[in-house]
Amino acid sequence: MKNSISKNYVLSIFLLGAFTITASPCYASPNAVSGIVTGAFFDGIAGKASPSCEAKGFYTRAAFLKAAESYPEFGTVGSADVAKREIAAFFAHVTHETIQMCYINEINGTTRDYCDETNTEYPCTAGKMYYGRGPIQLSWNFNYGPAGKSIGFDGLNDPDVVARDSVISFKTALWYWMKYCHSLIISGQGFGATIRAINGQIECDGGSPSSVSNRVEYFKEYCRQFGIQPGDHLSC
Repeated sequence: MKNSISKNYVLSIFLLGAFTITASPCYASPNAVSGIVTGAFFDGIAGKASPSCEAKGFYTRAAFLKAAESYPEFGTVGSADVAKREIAAFFAHVTHETIQMCYINEINGTTRDYCDETNTEYPCTAGKMYYGRGPIQLSWNFNYGPAGKSIGFDGLNDPDVVARDSVISFKTALWYWMKYCHSLIISGQGFGATIRAINGQIECDGGSPSSVSNRVEYFKEYCRQFGIQPGDHLSC
């Protein structure tokens, strides 16, 4: 009798779990990211980079998927449409920031001062520069420091690793995204809110309408490719 009850109980739990997994539409599969970011989709962006681009061959789907393993909530939270919308938003910004995966380093970045000397938690290292690098162009010592601490590299003393290691490069982009953009897009605040989170002071509120428009058009195109609607609040 004890074994019989135990087996029935286990069977009931198993059936309940199977029903719950099948019936719930609230969460995308953890494997959904690789299914959405197909080789064709990724190469549709990276393939447009000319042979002379510094990033030609640097940004790869394999590097992106490897980096995404460290951020399991990216592109998996919410309905299937929400997950696809987040991935579309991420790649819209990546496409704009890197000019279709042509650049690793910010254009004229070495001529700009991205050292916030008032930040004592992540002080700048003499001789190092914190201009934009990677898929979302990580910038400033106050981003390189904590990103490196979270990911596992020395962001203050070796910021150039973001331009040398493609997996770390994608991880910095995903680190920034999960910290500042993820909650905005999955909560329905719209693509425009992510523009403000990435480059708001420079582009939003009339700062650079053409840049905002460019990001929005990429987002709409990727949503179209994924078979979903882009939603509301596209601009900032």
